[in-house]
Amino acid sequence: MPTHRVTNFGAGPSALPATVLEEAARGLLNFNNTGIGIAEISHRSKDFVAFIAEVQEHVRTQLEVPPTHEILLTQGGGTTQFAAVVLNMLARHRLLHPDVPEEDTTLDYVLTGSWSLKAYEEAQRLAGRAQVRVAADARAHSHDGKSFDTLPPHSSYAFSPAPALIYYCDNETVDGVQFPLAPAPLSFPAHSRPIPHLAEHAVVFAGAQKNLGPAGLTVLIVRRDCLADVDAAAALGGPRVPRTLAARDLCAGLVLRRSGERGGVRADGERNEKKMGLVYAALARGEEKGVFKARVREGARSWMNVVFAVLGDGGEARFVAGAEERGMKGLKGHRSVGGIRVSLYNAVSEEEVGQLVAYMDEFVARECPLHKIQVTFILYNVQKCSWCPTSAV
Repeated sequence: MPTHRVTNFGAGPSALPATVLEEAARGLLNFNNTGIGIAEISHRSKDFVAFIAEVQEHVRTQLEVPPTHEILLTQGGGTTQFAAVVLNMLARHRLLHPDVPEEDTTLDYVLTGSWSLKAYEEAQRLAGRAQVRVAADARAHSHDGKSFDTLPPHSSYAFSPAPALIYYCDNETVDGVQFPLAPAPLSFPAHSRPIPHLAEHAVVFAGAQKNLGPAGLTVLIVRRDCLADVDAAAALGGPRVPRTLAARDLCAGLVLRRSGERGGVRADGERNEKKMGLVYAALARGEEKGVFKARVREGARSWMNVVFAVLGDGGEARFVAGAEERGMKGLKGHRSVGGIRVSLYNAVSEEEVGQLVAYMDEFVARECPLHKIQVTFILYNVQKCSWCPTSAV
């Protein structure tokens, strides 16, 4: 059993700060000096309700959430919202437009990866006679016509005149595709960078396991007039906490508190942009030497999830094994697409990213095809690979 923590580059549950995990562990035994553990305390107690209010205020302040929007902490992951958002927005549309026939109601989906595709399929299952449309499909613009490796060009978007919702996913964690300057996502990598034009959007949601805490908690930012349940909307802001999820809330609250102390989401975004740049630069060096192959085109690449292939028979297995020997785990790509996936969530430090980049360069030097030719056929007049530090002469 390891006696020290390894570096977790997994895509979710993501790495969490060690200081947060330590404080959460203390809270399991004694939350906020109450003498009661967070998993035992009443979700209606004064201490817990005050803590939830602090969590919501951190989200509001750091993401600059306007007063027109409510912050909800719900059970379940992001996939739960694939259904909840559809049902809510269809109900809202019916309340606002009671004379519109159901078959004339439309929901528009922008498909850029596995998660937006799953959301689209869930809407098809739940929408009844309403039309669930594909407003744009990135696969039509990919290198093979079936992969998610780019974003749809602006000219390809075809929205309905008055849809009940337009859905898109800012960051596709499986495929490594992200909108570079998204106006505001319906789903996004939690707390990784600011969300522009948030006030113009109805619903934003994120699974906490991408940056904020354990799986099973989802953060929603919902415009108040988009809540179809009028009674529930009227009760928002009151003292009710109508669900129990205390331990997960604790982790998310501690992460948000730490983020605020470190400059908030804008500072997180600056650090994440720097980390992303280091990894993509190492990937480019590996591509130049024929060892790595990026799976997403430039202009559509994720800040949080860098995906690539390692070329050559057994290359990916060697890369993962070498990384694990050096204390770096969670680098295998999603089972549906394979390859390598480097997830750079907030708790992954620049120092840890530097260690990964050094390993990537070392691996490229060892695997460089030209270097292998030189070693095997040194008697032939083969041009020296000047980049590989261990090249034969």
